[in-house]
Amino acid sequence: MTGNHFTERVAAQCAPLVPARSTILIGLSGGVDSAVLLHLLQQLAPRFSWRLSALHVHHGISPNADAWANFCAGLCAGYAIPLHVEHVDIAPLRQHGIEAAARKLRHAAFAKQPCDFVALAHHTDDQAETLLLQLLRGAGVKGASAMPMLARREDSPNLLRPLLHISRREILDYAAAHGLRWIEDESNADDGYPRNFLRHRALPLLERKFPACRTTLARSAQHFAEASELLDDLARLDAAPAICDDTLAVVALQALTRPRARNLLRYFLHSIGAPMPQAVQLDDMLCQLCGARQDAAVCVEYGGWEVHRYQGRVYALLATGGFDRGLVMPWQGEAELDWPALNVRLIFEPMRGRGISLEKLQRAPATLRLRQGGETLRPHPNAATRTLKNMLQEHHIPPWQRDRLPLLYCGDELACVAGVAVAAEYQANMGEMAIQVSLTYRARCFQAAAAEAFDGFEVGRDSPGIGRRLPYVR
Repeated sequence: MTGNHFTERVAAQCAPLVPARSTILIGLSGGVDSAVLLHLLQQLAPRFSWRLSALHVHHGISPNADAWANFCAGLCAGYAIPLHVEHVDIAPLRQHGIEAAARKLRHAAFAKQPCDFVALAHHTDDQAETLLLQLLRGAGVKGASAMPMLARREDSPNLLRPLLHISRREILDYAAAHGLRWIEDESNADDGYPRNFLRHRALPLLERKFPACRTTLARSAQHFAEASELLDDLARLDAAPAICDDTLAVVALQALTRPRARNLLRYFLHSIGAPMPQAVQLDDMLCQLCGARQDAAVCVEYGGWEVHRYQGRVYALLATGGFDRGLVMPWQGEAELDWPALNVRLIFEPMRGRGISLEKLQRAPATLRLRQGGETLRPHPNAATRTLKNMLQEHHIPPWQRDRLPLLYCGDELACVAGVAVAAEYQANMGEMAIQVSLTYRARCFQAAAAEAFDGFEVGRDSPGIGRRLPYVR
C-alpha cells in the first residue's frame, strides 16, 4: 500500500466520525504503531482543523522509561504537538500483574484528559490477538467482541482507533517508507507474557496453515460484536419493565429462561458499573437470587462488590467493608462531604423555606454520626415521636444500610436522618434559609468502569427537606 493510499484510507474512515475542530489526544508510547499514528494525524489535522496533543504514560517499570519519555518529547517537538508525560505508580496495583496494572493506569490517565477524543494505535493484528486471548480465558460473547473504531463515552473522552483496519505489516511498511523512528520496548520480546506468546509463536504457526488467520480472526471478533449488540437489545427489552431506580425485579429473572435470565443479570450489572462475574459466579448468583426462600437475606460477594436481594428486588453495590461505629464528623458549612461508612457523598444544598433551618442548626455544633440504637425522631409537627428503627423499616431502607446512614446532630439532638426525614423541631419555616441533605453515589466505581472501558485488550418527600431518598446507595 502506498503512503498516500494509506493516509487517504485512514482519512476516509475517520472523517465521518470526528467533527472538524475536534481536540484529539494521541496515546503515544513511542513504539512503531503510535509513531505511525502520530505521523498520520499530524498530516490530516490541518485538513479537518483537528487540534492535536499527545500523552505519554511513564510507568517506571523499565530502566529505559526516562529515555522513552524523552524520545516521545522529541517526536512531538518535531511536529509542534504538545506532549504531556503522566507519571504513574504501578506498585499499588501490582497484585493484578504488571501488564494489567500498567494498562489500567494508562487508560485511567487517558480517561481524565480534557479532550474530545483519545486516539490509540490498535490495529487488525491486535484485534486478532485479543480475540484469541479472550477465548482462551473463556470469555463470553461480549468479551470476545471486537474493539470498535469509535467508542462514545458520556463522562470521558471518546475513544478512537484510526488504525483498526490496518495490519501491522502495513504499519511497518508505512514507517519504513517515511523514514520514521520509534523505540522497541524490550518486554515485547518476552513470550512469557500471553500476548507476546500469541504474537511471536502461536500466530506465526497458525499462519503457515491459515495465511489469512489474522484477518479472519478480526472478522470473527466483528461477528461477536454484532451478536453482543443483539443480546444487549434483548436485555434492554427484558429490562424495560424489570429495572427501576438501579434495582432489578427478581420475578423478571424467574420468568425468563436460564440463558435469557443470565443475559438480563449481566446487563443489569454492567448498567450500574459493576464488573462482570465469572460464569460460575453468575450462575451461583442467579440461583441464590431466584431460588432462596422469600425471607432469606441473600448477599453474594464477588470482585469487591455485593449483590443483595431485598423485598423482591436485586441490589448491587460496592462492598462497603468494615466501618468505625464511633465515627463523628463535624459539619461546618461544607457543600459536600464523603461518608465512608456507605461509600457515598453527602450534598448540602442551600434553599429557602424547606429543609433544615440553618438558624436552628447553628445553635450548637453540627456533627454527622452513625446509629447507636434507641434513636427517636418526630417527622411532622403534629406527628408522634417515632423510633428510628421503625422509620427505616417503613421507608424500606435496605437492612445493610440502616446502621451506616449518616445522622445529622445539632449538639446532642437528632436533627436529620439523611435520605429519610428531618426532625419537626428543625424544619425550616416559610421563607427561612435552610439546607437540604441528600446522598449521591461516589464516582470511584464509575471511574473504574471508565478505565476498564478503555481496555480494548483484555426522595419522594415523606417529610420536608429530606432530599432525594435513594432506593439504595452503592
